[in-house]
Amino acid sequence: MSSNKFIDNKKNAWQRLEDLLALLGNTSLRRLHREEVRELGKYYRRTASDLAIARAESRDPRLVNYLNSLVIRAHGKIYTADPQGGNRLRNYFLREFPQTFRRTWKFTAVAFLTFMIFFGVGFAGTWRDADFSEFAGVPSRFRAEQIAPKVRWWKSLNEANQVGSSQILTNNIGVTFIAFAMGAFFAVGALYIMATNGASIGAVLALTYKAGYGGELLTFMAGHGVIELTCIFIAGGAGMMIGYAILAPGDLSRADALKTNGLEAVRLMGGVSILLVIAGIIEGFISPAEISPIFKYSMAVITFVALYGYLLLAGHGGEEETAAVESS
Repeated sequence: MSSNKFIDNKKNAWQRLEDLLALLGNTSLRRLHREEVRELGKYYRRTASDLAIARAESRDPRLVNYLNSLVIRAHGKIYTADPQGGNRLRNYFLREFPQTFRRTWKFTAVAFLTFMIFFGVGFAGTWRDADFSEFAGVPSRFRAEQIAPKVRWWKSLNEANQVGSSQILTNNIGVTFIAFAMGAFFAVGALYIMATNGASIGAVLALTYKAGYGGELLTFMAGHGVIELTCIFIAGGAGMMIGYAILAPGDLSRADALKTNGLEAVRLMGGVSILLVIAGIIEGFISPAEISPIFKYSMAVITFVALYGYLLLAGHGGEEETAAVESS
């Protein structure tokens, strides 16, 4: 296709994108109607694809520069159109983070399902044969020195809650960000982290139940587990998004797909970082405390309702403003 024919076929879409950007001016996406926001997303995607074609086929440098400028302007409006400073931070937690979670839920769901499948395998295999726990990632030394003599290793946190909380938070951050980073290995790395963590936790629970005190461990895990595991699932899904952009960039070039998915992943990890602090505080101060199990299970219910109520309901009514790039 000649350059002139390429321009003739595409110029109406580019002009419509220009018109939408002109309507916005220096204001936020709230100025546009819902259908106009959807158009903005659609024509942004088309123009980004046209830019990739123009670059690949060595089109006129002036055309490439024009399309590059248009894509940058549209991207800026889609992702940075909201208030600045404190309002920006508030907008992130009240709108962007939960909206991004809902847009990318399929990746989080894959991480969750992988974890649960291997959790079931680890628990069932160890329940049937305790030696299976080694295959599931539980060291034989831990089994001999901690589980066999029925050591309540988690209770040691009572001796120094502040120290314990900081150690737990550090460990949680480590596991979560490893899950995120490993996702870049074509998404397989995150699945590996989900599988190994699920299998080892399932095996440890089975061993403690066989030893007669698994209920105590489950009670300890209940209070903080909802938030902590959700963070790991979200981080694993965010990592998979980056790997998926490499494997299946769709209409975009791999570089553009990585940029788009990478921005979504960064939004997710910002919220995860705050949630991890909350989980660490609960795990350091409430989970090991000598209080009624009813209180700890109540904490699990409360955190589940609060967290998923927030993730699933917060920010509705402005979904298109930060998801325009996904609407086509």
